Amino acid sequence: MAHPERALESLRALRQIGVQVAIDDFGMGYSSFNYLKQYPFDVLKIDRSFTMALPASTQDAAIVEAILSMSQRLNLNVIAEGVETEDQWTFLTERGCQELQGFWLSRPLSGEALGQLLRNTPNH
Repeated sequence: MAHPERALESLRALRQIGVQVAIDDFGMGYSSFNYLKQYPFDVLKIDRSFTMALPASTQDAAIVEAILSMSQRLNLNVIAEGVETEDQWTFLTERGCQELQGFWLSRPLSGEALGQLLRNTPNH
């Protein structure tokens, strides 16, 4: 992002060939609301620091709900990182989070183990 014009050009080129572009760890570090206006993103990834204490933390819940609401209005998909409990899963899916990532779904797997898991999982 040190060269915004080059970054914008690269992101547009990626989208033209069908690559979806995500902002990782949204709400942390260098991610900025201004990036949502300037760059063609498709996905926001909510940093796990906001999902870890869900649903008990009213502050984290308010932040996550705001991100989900904003992303819906901006037509962006959302991936919540760090989902480790059924309560977190329920909170996020009830509020329209499209994708979840974390140990609640599965620990990291080898390619072979993932294939086995997918073969043994009923279609939903």
